[in-house]
Amino acid sequence: MSEQIDPPSDATDGTDSPHRSEPFASTTPPRRSGMRSDGSVTEPSEQKSPPDASPTPTGTTGDGRRLLAAFAWGSPFTALVAAVEAFVATVLLGVPVTAAPAVVALVAFAVYSIDHVADADADAASTPDRALLARRYGDQLMVAATLAYGLAVAIAVTGGPRALALTLLPGAFWVVYASDWVPDLGRAIGTVLASATPDRRGLVGRAGATVTDGGRRSTLPRLKDVLVLNSAVVAAAWAIALTFLPIAFGGTAPGPVVAVVFAYFFLRSFVDAELPNVRDVDADAAVGVETLPVVLGVERTRHLLYGVDIVAAGTVAAAGATGLLAWPLAGALGVGIVASVCVTALAGRIEDASVLGVAPDCSYILVGIAVAGVQLVG
Repeated sequence: MSEQIDPPSDATDGTDSPHRSEPFASTTPPRRSGMRSDGSVTEPSEQKSPPDASPTPTGTTGDGRRLLAAFAWGSPFTALVAAVEAFVATVLLGVPVTAAPAVVALVAFAVYSIDHVADADADAASTPDRALLARRYGDQLMVAATLAYGLAVAIAVTGGPRALALTLLPGAFWVVYASDWVPDLGRAIGTVLASATPDRRGLVGRAGATVTDGGRRSTLPRLKDVLVLNSAVVAAAWAIALTFLPIAFGGTAPGPVVAVVFAYFFLRSFVDAELPNVRDVDADAAVGVETLPVVLGVERTRHLLYGVDIVAAGTVAAAGATGLLAWPLAGALGVGIVASVCVTALAGRIEDASVLGVAPDCSYILVGIAVAGVQLVG
C-alpha cells in the first residue's frame, strides 16, 4: 500500500503545529491603502468599490469540500484498499473468509491517520490539503485512529494469540519506522556514553545526539529517512499482515503458496511505497530525506521499479507453472502488475504528480474485482 494523498491543491497552511486549529484562509484579497490626489494616504475603509461589485466569497464551503475529499482519499480509502488486499490474500491462500479483512482495514486506517498527523508539517508542500486537514483536526484524527486500532485489537483477540500479535505488528513497525523513537533512543544512549567517555575523540559526541566514526559525525535517523530501508520496512509490514492474518484467523497451517503470496505483496508494496516519493521528490530533498527519486533521479527510479514489477510477474508466472496458483488467479494478479507498470510509466511524465499517490492503490481494486470474478465463475 502506498501512502494516500488528497486531491491536488495549491492551498497551503501556515501553522507551525500539527495540532493547532486555525480558520481557513479567506480567498478575499487584502485591501490596500490608496493615494489621494494631494499625496495623502487613504485608509482601506475610505476606498470605494465599483457600483456593481459584489463581496468576494470567502471560499469556506470550497475549503470544506476540499478537506472532505482529502479525508475520503486519505486513510478511509487506504483502509478500503487494505480490506481488498486481505480478501485477495484469503482467496490465494485458500482459507475461509474471516474477520481478517476488517482487522487489516482498521489497522491501516489507524496507522496512516497517525502518520498523516505526525508528518503534517513535512507534507505541507507536497500534499497541502492533507496537511491542512491533519493540522486542523489532528486531535480528532488521533482519537479516531486510537478507537480504530483498539477495535482491531478487540477483534483480533477472538482469533487467538497469533492473530493478536500480527494485528499489533504494523503499529510496532510504525513506531520504529516513522516516530522519533529511534533518534530519541540514540540520543539517550549517546548521553549515557558521553558521560562515561568525556574524550571528544570517543564514541559519542558532546550532546549525545550523534555518533562519531573516524571523526565523522552522523545522526541516528528514523527508518523512514533511510534509503531503500524505508520502503522495504513498509512493504514487509503489510506483506506479513496481509499474508498471515487470514491464516491466523482461519486456524489453518501455512502451505507452500504462502511464499508466493508474501513475495507478491512485498514486491507490489515496495513499488507502491516508492511511487509517491516521485511526487514528494522536491519536498524530501529540501528536508534531507533520502528516497530513490532523490538519490537516483526520477528516470532511474522508474526503471528500477519496472524491474521490481518484472520480478513480481516472474514469481506469479512460476507459481502458475508449478501449480501453486491456479492460472485464473495468476492472471488476476497479473492484472495488478500490468496496472502497476502503467502507473510507474507515468512517474516524471505527468504534470499532476499527485496521481502517483492514489493510482497504485487503485490497481488493487482491479485485482480484487478480477479475483472476485474468478471466484464467481468457479
